[in-house]
Amino acid sequence: MTSSLPAVPRRALLVIDVQNDFMPGGALAVPGGDLILPAVNALLTQNFDVRIASRDWHPENHVSFVPQGGDWPVHCVAGTQGADFSPRLDQSRLSHIVHKGLDPACDSYSAFFDNDQRHSTGLDALLRGLGVESVTICGLALDFCVAATARDARKLGFDTVIKRAACRGIAADDTICLSDLGALGIKIDAT
Repeated sequence: MTSSLPAVPRRALLVIDVQNDFMPGGALAVPGGDLILPAVNALLTQNFDVRIASRDWHPENHVSFVPQGGDWPVHCVAGTQGADFSPRLDQSRLSHIVHKGLDPACDSYSAFFDNDQRHSTGLDALLRGLGVESVTICGLALDFCVAATARDARKLGFDTVIKRAACRGIAADDTICLSDLGALGIKIDAT
């Protein structure tokens, strides 16, 4: 008689958009964005099965840019220094990188889908292929790309946790954002 132990759910860390253009002095700086780097790097050393980073990787004529009629200054143009990860991010611990915002006609906050929810970045398939059931999310900006990624992760059926100490938002007060995410079943871990 043989017995099999239940499989242990695989866990992934998703590091969202820790890029130069979102750091102080960058084209679209998130206030205090650089202050999360020690917490993010500490998370990268923890016992996650997979460590994935996303980054905006926009074409020069991206619809989100002010010159194209969008809301944001030109930022994270593919192949530029602004689109590079912060040099203070411990990239050596990353297992995968996902690019988002490649379609010039549609913005993409979530690391899973463009904002129109029709174009996938491939992150869902990657996580499922690796047997991931739980995701922990950190990065920039809490009230845009982190929140959108968390909403999509939860909608796709992943147990979802946001590490609050390893995030910063654009808005000064993130209470409503975090409350809305919590109402969706997303866990907010203050540590």
